[in-house]
Amino acid sequence: MVSERIFGFALLLLSVAGILIGWDLRAPVEYEPVGPRAFPLLLLTLLGVTAVVMIVSRPAPTKWAPPPVLRHVAALFVVMLVYAWLFDKLGFIVATALMTVPVARYFGGTWRQCVLGGIGLGVGQFFLFDKILDVALPTGLWLKPFLG
Repeated sequence: MVSERIFGFALLLLSVAGILIGWDLRAPVEYEPVGPRAFPLLLLTLLGVTAVVMIVSRPAPTKWAPPPVLRHVAALFVVMLVYAWLFDKLGFIVATALMTVPVARYFGGTWRQCVLGGIGLGVGQFFLFDKILDVALPTGLWLKPFLG
């Protein structure tokens, strides 16, 4: 029970820090109706609400996962950090494809499934968000001449 509260306070601090950082997030040219800060602020607000629920609730005693599972969770966290770092540098399609491969491997996919799934997920989500939903995503320097 104490670990959930500690985790809840950590999540609450993370969400408050993220909201403070994201509040001034503005695109140089805003041509989308929502703007770039709405999605992060919405997610961070939901994270904060969830953290408060974790802090005030009285759950059943927690049994921690075995060490191999915790190592996988830590590795997935590192993959997400690398994904966030590569997002602007490589563009959405390449960064998403690279992120999907190790995540899919952790969930037991074969190399072929992971690579094809990563490419399909990156390309499919890019066209869904960028072309259909009109949400601008970074293309990366090498794909910019082809995708605009």
